[in-house]
Amino acid sequence: MITAIILAAGESKRMGEPKVLMPWGKSTVLQTIIATLQSAGLQDILVITGGERERVESLVGRTAQTVFNQDFARGDMLSSLQAGLKTKMREASAALICLGDQPQVEERVVQSVCEAFNKYKSKIVVPSFEMHRGHPWLVARPLWDELLKMRAPKSPRDFLNKQARTIKYVSVDSPSVIQDLDTPEDYVQQKP
Repeated sequence: MITAIILAAGESKRMGEPKVLMPWGKSTVLQTIIATLQSAGLQDILVITGGERERVESLVGRTAQTVFNQDFARGDMLSSLQAGLKTKMREASAALICLGDQPQVEERVVQSVCEAFNKYKSKIVVPSFEMHRGHPWLVARPLWDELLKMRAPKSPRDFLNKQARTIKYVSVDSPSVIQDLDTPEDYVQQKP
């Protein structure tokens, strides 16, 4: 089983408001991400919450499981990733790591990453657009301990750099894998 872990604990300081709760199409940024993952065939979805815990949990409802990252205020992605992996330690064979500010993610990209994992049995699968690593990326259970042992200021990027020879890249023709919403300008430019 592949579990999708959506990292949604950030405080959205550059945006000025919670990114995951912002309107996107007919729903919100977070609801769009969850719907895309479900359309791609993933049913086990875990949302890591932080400063907007209550509002995010209310928004998610029964569409996904939530886990509160008690260390969210540190502002590092690693602590959210670790909170998700600890929750799924006994259940999943791999984790698909998704950003909570990437509603542009496409169903076909998610499917391509998961299919590459199942076909090649790679321990890490990363989508790539024009030679740039993107999200969502997948990490198999055998490498989770390494991620769980890491400490800030180390980051998931450091992990991927260390594991560079292990990565199976999936080339995609969509810049969605490298786009996210960090600033109000990003939001205006990318909003559907």
